[in-house]
Amino acid sequence: MTKYLTTIAFLFITSYSIAQSITDQELNKLSLTYAKTSFDELVDLLSLPNDAHFPKDIEKNFKWCKKAFTDRGFSTQQLTTKKIPLLLASKNYKKAKKTVLVYLQVDGQPVDTTKWFQDNPYRATLKEFNDQDKSWNTISLSQLKDTINPDWRIFARSTSDAKGPVVMFLKAMDIINDLNYEPNFNIKVIMDFEEEISSPRLPKAVLDYKDQLASDMLVIFDGPMHISNKPTLAYGARGITTLSLEVFGPRAPQHSGHYGNYVPNPALRLSQLLASMVQDDGRVAIPGWYDGIEISEETKKILNQVPDDEQTMRKKLGIASIDNIAETYQESIQYPSLGILGIKSGWVGTKRRTIIPSSAIAEMNIRLVKETNAKHMVDLVKNHIINQGYHIIDSIPTEEERMKYKKIIRFNHQIAYDAFRTDFNTEIGQWLRNAITRAFGKSPIQIRTGGGSIPISPFVNTLNIPVVIVPTVNKDNNQHSPNENIRVGNYIDGIKTITAILTQKL
Repeated sequence: MTKYLTTIAFLFITSYSIAQSITDQELNKLSLTYAKTSFDELVDLLSLPNDAHFPKDIEKNFKWCKKAFTDRGFSTQQLTTKKIPLLLASKNYKKAKKTVLVYLQVDGQPVDTTKWFQDNPYRATLKEFNDQDKSWNTISLSQLKDTINPDWRIFARSTSDAKGPVVMFLKAMDIINDLNYEPNFNIKVIMDFEEEISSPRLPKAVLDYKDQLASDMLVIFDGPMHISNKPTLAYGARGITTLSLEVFGPRAPQHSGHYGNYVPNPALRLSQLLASMVQDDGRVAIPGWYDGIEISEETKKILNQVPDDEQTMRKKLGIASIDNIAETYQESIQYPSLGILGIKSGWVGTKRRTIIPSSAIAEMNIRLVKETNAKHMVDLVKNHIINQGYHIIDSIPTEEERMKYKKIIRFNHQIAYDAFRTDFNTEIGQWLRNAITRAFGKSPIQIRTGGGSIPISPFVNTLNIPVVIVPTVNKDNNQHSPNENIRVGNYIDGIKTITAILTQKL
């Protein structure tokens, strides 16, 4: 630690002999000071490719995290799975009566380098917005050592989702370590290196390592804040199940002149099938899709407390209307959704060919809510497809099947994880609200269920603990897309938020 930081820490240490927690003014100074010293570490972590499809790259991230937590006084344990392990870091305190488990995600989405406005998506680039030409212009990373503009952005894969929050947590630990502050709870941190591929080995790992993971509550530092960029708590997240459909046509692509009007076109059939699943107004047309979901007046009051500006939201999204599921954004994500992620058949653009394609593929997903059962929802889709006259297979059709059935479709699915939702009036909710209110001088926005999905249900179901998400990054961060970024002001406030939580008495 530099002489400057040592001096800063010394000036604050005396206050902790008489104060129960750090004040908001102290948090402001500490978060900015420690943020400035952290950017080299953030850039270093971001430089490590972290696509979970490449285990050798993930191994480098694993080693980096293990060293980072060991250097901060944590004991670490590799939780072995059939493929990529998880990392558990633990730190105990003398006066601890409870244990808080923290979930951090380290892997990221794949990158398409042709769509990024920089040479290397894994090389962090600092940019500022130019109002004149409405573009982001590159500036030197060295400027982060001087006076900081909070509206600067750091562009790189996983800046927001979710290596930024990882380093925020590490710097918050540096603060309480340097100040000799001891929480009255033990800390366990579970690091997931396969979140972006739906954490397929996490449920079994939680069962296998149930004793090591035993805790009283779980805090997730992941996801974007409310669109207003005000302090936010999310008490739930939707689950997710993926579907892969392939409608088969001729054995090989055929000349559209010779065989048009004769050979059924699988692209057209798939389009008709997908259209049959959803009404023109956006509501899922499959019978029973919304069964069991009741939005009471009390729940609506909770949802309406979130200060969404519907018109501004639609303007930013570039849409004139919304699906006819509910009247507001918050209410709409309380229902399960059926989405088309992508469609592929034949060739397009300059590569288009005058053919009837041999097959057409649709990748889909179901976003689940707490009231829905994943297998039941998959069965609803499957039964709908059968009712449309299709014979379902799970691989390529045999010759016998080609000659017997008029409509053939491959149907595969993967149930990733269920939704979860924690009540507002719980110990973890009150604790986090107190911490954020102390740090920012106002109560956080409280969201009943976030729109995204996080693989947390195994912890809820196996460990039987309450869970709350503490998002810290800017909503417009382009996560999962090219040019992912984090707003520097959010990064600094994220350190402040996590420090406030770690210094809030339970």
